[in-house]
Amino acid sequence: MNRSIVQQNLAGPLYDAWLGYLSGAYSRKGATSQAVPAWAKRIYAIEKHEVISTALEELTQGLERLFGEKPITVLSGTDLADKQASHDPGIWIGTWAGNSLLAEAFSESERTAVHGEGFVIREDEELGRLFIGAETPQGVLYGTFHLLRELVLAQGSSSEADTSPNKWSHVIEQPRNALRMINQWDNVDGSIERGYAGRSIFYENGEFTQDIVRIRDYARLLASTGINAISINNVNVHQRETLFLTERFLSDVARVASAFRAYGIRLYLSANYASPMEIGGLLTADPLDEQVREWWNIQTAKVYAAIPDFGGYLIKADSENRPGPFTYNRDHADGANMLAEALRPFGGLVIWRCFVYNCKQDWRDRSTDRARAAYDHFKPLDGRFADNVILQIKNGPMDFQVREAVSPLFGAMEKTNQVLEFQITQEYTGQQRHLCYLIPQWKEVLDFDTYAKGQGSEVKCIADGSLYNRPHSGFAAVSNIGADTCWTGHPLAQANLYGYGRLAWNPELSSEEIADEWVRLTFGHDEEVVRLISGMLLDSLDIYENYTAPLGVGWMVNPDHHYGPNVDGYEYSKWGTYHFADCKGIGVDRTVQSGTGYTSQYHKENAERYENVTTCPDELLLFFHHVPYTHVLHSGKTVIQHIYDTHFKGAEQAQALAETWRKLEGKVDPEIFETVALRQDNQAEHAKEWRDMINTYFYRKSGIEDEQGRTIY
Repeated sequence: MNRSIVQQNLAGPLYDAWLGYLSGAYSRKGATSQAVPAWAKRIYAIEKHEVISTALEELTQGLERLFGEKPITVLSGTDLADKQASHDPGIWIGTWAGNSLLAEAFSESERTAVHGEGFVIREDEELGRLFIGAETPQGVLYGTFHLLRELVLAQGSSSEADTSPNKWSHVIEQPRNALRMINQWDNVDGSIERGYAGRSIFYENGEFTQDIVRIRDYARLLASTGINAISINNVNVHQRETLFLTERFLSDVARVASAFRAYGIRLYLSANYASPMEIGGLLTADPLDEQVREWWNIQTAKVYAAIPDFGGYLIKADSENRPGPFTYNRDHADGANMLAEALRPFGGLVIWRCFVYNCKQDWRDRSTDRARAAYDHFKPLDGRFADNVILQIKNGPMDFQVREAVSPLFGAMEKTNQVLEFQITQEYTGQQRHLCYLIPQWKEVLDFDTYAKGQGSEVKCIADGSLYNRPHSGFAAVSNIGADTCWTGHPLAQANLYGYGRLAWNPELSSEEIADEWVRLTFGHDEEVVRLISGMLLDSLDIYENYTAPLGVGWMVNPDHHYGPNVDGYEYSKWGTYHFADCKGIGVDRTVQSGTGYTSQYHKENAERYENVTTCPDELLLFFHHVPYTHVLHSGKTVIQHIYDTHFKGAEQAQALAETWRKLEGKVDPEIFETVALRQDNQAEHAKEWRDMINTYFYRKSGIEDEQGRTIY
């Protein structure tokens, strides 16, 4: 292909992210000198497949960066005419079917242990050979990235046991989730909804960008963590993006699909449910209308003619003023199944978002509860969706708050494919101006036991399809990247993108393991650097929660842009995001006994725990109950004192984050240091604003003094 892996005008530690392979002086600190393995000097890749070619390029350039010596590549059977060459030390990469030597190098049990995108890595130390084998080319690519990652991590250890090839060169890996997807919320005008890292890398001025190299570099970052699917436009599909399904833009979409295809990533489009009317000239979008169904059949066939491996449609319907089947007195199964019918001949999927609620409710009506909406809409439809429809369910019932309950839809739909949706972009968690490492939050969601089939029915088992043996399942998440040099605005926010991919591949990885990996891959192996940055990441979610909305009540942000404190910003709005604070207490009563009845949507064990104020966890108390300020938490503190204490503590902790980062001056790349230092200083100041506005509000509401007599305005 004769292309550089990264754009030369942007190449550097900010742009390289976790794929720098210790190429900078600061990254090299703490790395142990490592002899070049015999197999690292030659690569055999004799299969002709685009993804295999990508794996070869990545392996060639990665080994050269790591060891300073570019390996020789052997590309075809002709090059193996000298039989001796085939027995020289080297790395063999490929599929069982495409390379007989690879099939022979692995035992039958190893080959049958993986399928699809799984891979096996085996070393023959005696002959100085290493094999990366898989059933598919995508598996070979993931195996290649795994090898390079482990080579970098091995250079951080002085222990002979840790650097021994046996520690990492006999590996059997199978992704836990079949679908590992990124949702871009990019608009064709170049803006990004909830984007905090610059303009779109896909679009500018109403057209697709010509900079396909940056898109390939993004595909490279995603593939290195195991991502295999992407939707490239906002779920709120505007008029011009609706045309992406037509000849006007299909050649551009196909060009982007080609860039992702080279990295084993399938492209999806967010589609406008009203497309038959907006671009098809029909008078209706009724899913039971034969003309509407035929329009989708014809238009979908055109999409596949341009992009044969097109993944399918991502749909937001009947939510936040988006069109949908409700207009025609149809339900979501009717709407989704219409699209499923159009996609089925091509193996495509409909991914139907469950973020559906009344966004025009009356704040005076205490019986209406936005949290109930997804369950109320979709639970009755279980079993009615086509097999190529997947419901995409947000991790919580509200909207990506720093703390909210897990959605009760998980464990409620035994006969329906489901995908778990996270938000990598930090809409409500500091917008990549604040440090907030989200992996611990996601781990709590994944490990949450729904009790759907008794104890052990965790969300991660529903997301991966194993609990109900569903054919389609996995993860999806809203991307946090933009055109900033470092991709994510805040350099440390790269940890969330990296961590999402690793967690989607293997939900059993811990927050600590992922943080340690990312820091070492990005900053090198200086132990103080690793300790301090890992510590900052692991503490950051609790810190952010401390100085923002307390005890699971959520929101308290400025309307529309959602940045910064505004306790009553949504309190009298149509959006259903209330805290109901008065002079006596605070919280939303979601109990069966006296509230909205939301607790009944959980299985018995969780329903009973949340229903009772004495057993409800402190961190979710105000999500489920309205209580007096003097209510005593399990911690022994009153609610009001908890609010005061956590907000003072959170501001102090945010200041400590900034001071910790300052200790790294001279130990990390100067550009990264200055970029992060500025953001951490700003976070410390903004945390004080949160502290003072929240504490003052509740002091004035309750009239209760802080026990410690600290300044509250």
